[in-house]
Amino acid sequence: MSASPPVDFLEQPATPASSAGSNDSLDTVLTADRAELDRVLHQALDSDVVLIRQVAQYIVESGGKRLRPALVVIAARACGYVGRDHYTLAAVVEMIHTATLLHDDVVDESKLRRGIATANATFGNAASVLVGDFLYSRAFQLMVGVGSMRVLDILSNATNVIAEGEVMQLMNSGDPALDEATYFDVIRRKTAKLFEAAAELGATLGGAAPETVQSLARYGMHLGTAFQLVDDVLDYSGELSAIGKNLGDDLAEGKMTLPLIRAIATGDAATASLLRDAITHGRLAEFQPVLDALKRTGALDYARECAARESEAAASCVAGLPDSPDRRNLLELAAFAARRTY
Repeated sequence: MSASPPVDFLEQPATPASSAGSNDSLDTVLTADRAELDRVLHQALDSDVVLIRQVAQYIVESGGKRLRPALVVIAARACGYVGRDHYTLAAVVEMIHTATLLHDDVVDESKLRRGIATANATFGNAASVLVGDFLYSRAFQLMVGVGSMRVLDILSNATNVIAEGEVMQLMNSGDPALDEATYFDVIRRKTAKLFEAAAELGATLGGAAPETVQSLARYGMHLGTAFQLVDDVLDYSGELSAIGKNLGDDLAEGKMTLPLIRAIATGDAATASLLRDAITHGRLAEFQPVLDALKRTGALDYARECAARESEAAASCVAGLPDSPDRRNLLELAAFAARRTY
């Protein structure tokens, strides 16, 4: 299979980044690639248990940016892969991600995701947890079928690290003393690790040299970190119609994200006291004063600047790849992660 035009599984519009060197925007969906990924997903999610089918289909068909599976496909092609296993592994990555969302929403008691009711709000917590377990186990069945111990190693390690990140986030809930170093450790485990694994899987499928595989893995880590940083900004400054969740959810759940950490560190005593109290008690009623404090201290801009640095670091990791549409897509994904508004 030759290198293809820009690949995308994004379902919402984005403005192209001029730095990516391409006129193709990330809202361009290649029908053949999306159709094949969906085919693999639907086949993998088939089950004799009706409730499993219902919940799994509800989640998979509820939308999403699909950055992680797209990254598997693009990285594989950028490294010269010819075959079809990249679709299988793209589906595996999406299933692992979906399983984490199911469990996350139960833990966080979330009611809205991607603009629709969460699975736990629709089917109940028990069904969400158990179907999440099914997705994990089915994902491992699929990855075994690829027949690569290296693939198994990458994905088994990633799922373990992600679980550690989830527990760390739970432990840190409501703790206003959380510092930047610990915050970055959590998001690199919880969010960025699956991006890292996706890029590493693609490079591994492509038979890239070890140093190239590691460069792609670092690319994924930086990309995922930028993505999470912007997510944390959008929780305070996004539009419900665009981000698909209620503003202030992180505050209500007692999550100490980078904007809060920065504002506490740089604000005056009154500002720090307000923010510590809001995060300790999960006071969504204080959202506007908190938002005012974040703007006043420049904390949201600071988090955006951190995301931009992560984006630039990601781009530098693929600088050595031969020029191709897929290399340019990797650059575009890095730019998109930092500039996005949804």
